[in-house]
Amino acid sequence: MIFKGLKVLDCSSYIAAPAAATILSDFGADVIKVEPPGGDTFRYLSKMPGHPKSEQNYPWMIVSRNKRSLEIDLGKPEARLILEKLVKNADVFITNFPNAVRNKLGLTYDALAALNDKLIYASFTGYGDNGAEAAKPGFDVTAYWARSGLMDTVRASAQDVPVRPASGMGDYPSSFALFSGIVMALYQRQTTGKGSEVSSSLIANGLWAGSYFGQAALCGAEFFDRPARTEAFNALTNYYQCRDGKWLILTILNDDKQWPDFCRALEVDALIDDARFATRADRLKNARDLTHILDEAFGKQDRAYWRPRLNERRIVFDIVSVPTDIPKDQQLKDNNIVIKFADSDTLTITSPVEIRGVEKVTPRMPPSVGQHTNEILREAGFDDAAIASFRAAGALGKGE
Repeated sequence: MIFKGLKVLDCSSYIAAPAAATILSDFGADVIKVEPPGGDTFRYLSKMPGHPKSEQNYPWMIVSRNKRSLEIDLGKPEARLILEKLVKNADVFITNFPNAVRNKLGLTYDALAALNDKLIYASFTGYGDNGAEAAKPGFDVTAYWARSGLMDTVRASAQDVPVRPASGMGDYPSSFALFSGIVMALYQRQTTGKGSEVSSSLIANGLWAGSYFGQAALCGAEFFDRPARTEAFNALTNYYQCRDGKWLILTILNDDKQWPDFCRALEVDALIDDARFATRADRLKNARDLTHILDEAFGKQDRAYWRPRLNERRIVFDIVSVPTDIPKDQQLKDNNIVIKFADSDTLTITSPVEIRGVEKVTPRMPPSVGQHTNEILREAGFDDAAIASFRAAGALGKGE
């Protein structure tokens, strides 16, 4: 395991920052999840109205698998003593607490680096550390999607309302930016012997994700309203509904070569010699008519019929999956993108990076609140009497 022996304190909540710790844990790091009494509020998100119903706490499985839970009240002086002792022996400290909270609890980089000059302090925020909006609260839907311009960019057309993303769609990609910063800082520590602070933010990651159009705007490019699907500029990069109501999307960019094969796959051979679509320029000029024709063609059969025909002729396309397609997707299983939890038939999504010759940790189910509190404190050198005194003082939660 690449990170075997690496000690990580995950003092963060919700998704992006904790998910960075999950990636470290997938490669062997010992991650302690620091939770307030009663547990991280993210534990309870899936019970909110509108979320898929399940007996299992599915979002918690991603952000807290492999971790050990320490339940402490950081507002108590005794809990501060515990945290300081853990920090002195830690390699990485991850937090996304607001700066005001960090100052109040003594969790700033300067405060913790004074305890351990080899510590990698990983900070994640909504809008960055500087400027008038540094303290502004932010979630991925606001900072990553809305403010970055992505929410507007993914609208089906200029006439449609902005598109709301699924929970965490900006957080999980952002976690890799923080993870990358941690790994770079660990490499730097190898040469300098000193730790450092690394940081990332939702707004920076959202802008990076949308940088194709973002850079265009920075270059003063002229933008055009996106047309409705039926008015698309290119019928061969459009999406189509099949007879069973399911969708697929085409991305045929080498159409000068693939046009005849595509027509044969779709059983519209007459289009091959149709003068309206003879060249790429013709197909672009008559994109509206071609979209209409392809709508009718795809609508004659179910998606399962078209999928192998398009694959056989190496047409670039894919199905527009819905979440319930994921458990049945054999490609995900063949590439260990979805894998089983240890001692369970439940599948989970592994972090999206592999290293040849390196085995990841078999994922372990996430801990209950405070499940490892006593275990962690004993490892830190506290005896049972000390642990009992911490609990009596209210510094610990009810977990073990």
